[in-house]
Amino acid sequence: MAMSTEFTELFPNLPEELALECLTRLNYAARCVGALVCRRWRELLLSRDFFYHRKRTGFTQKAAVMVQSIPVQGEIPVRFPSYGLTIYYPESGIWDRVDPVPEYPDGLPLFCQVVSSEGKLVVMGGLDPTSWEPVRDVFVYEFTTGSWTRRRDMPSCRSFFAAAAVDGVVFVAGGHDANKNSLSTAWKYDIWADGWTELPGMNEERDECEGIVVGSEFWVVSGYATQAQGRFMRSAESFGPGTGEWRLAQDAWVVTQSPTTCGGVGAGNGAFVSWAEIDPVVQAVGLVAFGVDMDGWTLETGREHHSGPFGFYHVERKNEGQIGKVVKIEAPEEFSGCARSGGCIEF
Repeated sequence: MAMSTEFTELFPNLPEELALECLTRLNYAARCVGALVCRRWRELLLSRDFFYHRKRTGFTQKAAVMVQSIPVQGEIPVRFPSYGLTIYYPESGIWDRVDPVPEYPDGLPLFCQVVSSEGKLVVMGGLDPTSWEPVRDVFVYEFTTGSWTRRRDMPSCRSFFAAAAVDGVVFVAGGHDANKNSLSTAWKYDIWADGWTELPGMNEERDECEGIVVGSEFWVVSGYATQAQGRFMRSAESFGPGTGEWRLAQDAWVVTQSPTTCGGVGAGNGAFVSWAEIDPVVQAVGLVAFGVDMDGWTLETGREHHSGPFGFYHVERKNEGQIGKVVKIEAPEEFSGCARSGGCIEF
């Protein structure tokens, strides 16, 4: 990477390029400590350029992040479980839980959206776990410092909306407002600038839709209009950042499952596919939840046979979508709760 003034004199009497390479190889577990050494190290470790430098040189790692129910302490029954963020590190097999958002120490907002981009986690929207009122809150978790920051609120309240991120920008579309009216409006949030920009509206109102990134395009899959409660559309829409326009695709979601089970674009007709209907592993063990694409393999999770325990599986992928080796992942008891959604984070 090109050297700039923020990367100078990282170590006294050590050439800048060599000092940079030393910090590039800094183990992830030591980066929180490294960020406390001095202001120059902190600025470097938190910078966007340094993230992409580590990525180009092969020193990033990937993990699965899941919104998972937190085990109840004691025998007191609860009406609705609390949820936290679980991280699974496949290289080491370690399970961990991200520290709670300070504003929500007892659990995340219900049905909030969680996306990742450029080594950061973004939590937005959802319902207040106490009052069940919709919230506009936005929080960003920085792995380098192990801390949350509160960001600029969402422009308006919306629930069950589509969200996905690419290149430091989070796209938000659809869902419903406080009066349960389906929405066609869309916005984008710049993580680094902490700013919202309104986008053109979609062609259709879409409540309970699913957001996914394909290439550089943001796709909003299925959903339903206000008067069609629960009857999911077969269409999807894509927003091209280059064109600034929405493109409607008919028959893009032809399965009967909710789009929350969307597993990406299938081979052949270009339609989106559902883990719950096309994956032999899902069919064999009865999983009904979601999969996390980890590049070359998939973390598949869900409740086994509906009334059984929650299960996690490492599923290798071969060419043309064929299934390879399948290994059940044994999660510690404190991480065996229901996982509602998830994704892959690279940091």
